Amino acid sequence: MLVAGVDAGSNAAKIVLMEEDQILSHGVLKTGANSLGAVKDLLQHILEQQHKKMEDISDIVSTGYGRNYIPFATFQATEIFCHAKGVFRTMPQVRTIIDIGGQDSKVIYLDNNGRVADFVMNDKCAAGTGRFIESLAMALSVPLEEMGPLSVSAGQEITISSTCTVFAESEVVSYVAQGFPKSDIISGVHHALAGRVVSMARRREIRREICLTGGVAKNIGVVRWIEKELGESVRIPEEPQLTGAIGAAMIALERARQQ
Repeated sequence: MLVAGVDAGSNAAKIVLMEEDQILSHGVLKTGANSLGAVKDLLQHILEQQHKKMEDISDIVSTGYGRNYIPFATFQATEIFCHAKGVFRTMPQVRTIIDIGGQDSKVIYLDNNGRVADFVMNDKCAAGTGRFIESLAMALSVPLEEMGPLSVSAGQEITISSTCTVFAESEVVSYVAQGFPKSDIISGVHHALAGRVVSMARRREIRREICLTGGVAKNIGVVRWIEKELGESVRIPEEPQLTGAIGAAMIALERARQQ
C-alpha cells in the first residue's frame, strides 16, 4: 500500500513516500515563486526513483502553508496535527515541539499518548521565523548556510533590540557601518530570534523532552541560543524539515487502510 505525505511550505516542498509502515523515499525542494510546480516536480522525481507512478499511490495527504492548493491531494491536514504525528513516530519521548518555519513558528505540546494537548503559534509577524534570518542574511550579504557556523565563532554579544524585521535590518546595517564583525552581528540575530521563540513557548508549560523542527533547526547558531534560553538541550530529528510530511503520510496510510 503506497501513500504520500506532502508538506507544501512557504519556502520548500517536502514529500514522504511511504509503503505500509516504512518510509520508502523522501525529498525537499525549494519552492521559489511556483509552489505547486515544485511539489509536482519533487513528487515526480521521487516516484521515478522508486519506479512508481501516480496511479500506484492509494492516498495523498497535504499539509503546510499551501496544503489547500495541491489539486491531486485526497485530504488536507493541519500542520499542528501532522508535526505531532511525525515527531511522535520517530521520537516518542518528546513532549514539546518547537517548529520554526519560513513564515511562522509554533510550539506544540503533546500528552503522553502523542496527542496534541495544546499549541501556540506566531503567524502574524516575520520576527521569530526563518524569514527573519533570511532577510538579515541578505542585509549582511552572507549566504544563509554560512549563518550558523559564523554565529558560533562570535567574540562578543551584540543586541538586536527591534522586534520588527524591517527595523532589525536597519540595526544590522548600522552595526556593519560601525565596523562590528559579522559573526558577532549574526550571533545577535540568532539570539533575538531564539528569545522570541522561547518566550512564546513559555506561554504554556514546557515539558521534556523538547524537539526542534523546521529548516531553522539546521542552523547551529539558532539551536545553541535556544538551548541557552531554555537552559537545557533540545533534540533534533535526523531530517528536521520532514516531520510534517511524515505525519501527513501516516494519516494517508490510516485513510488508505480504512478504505
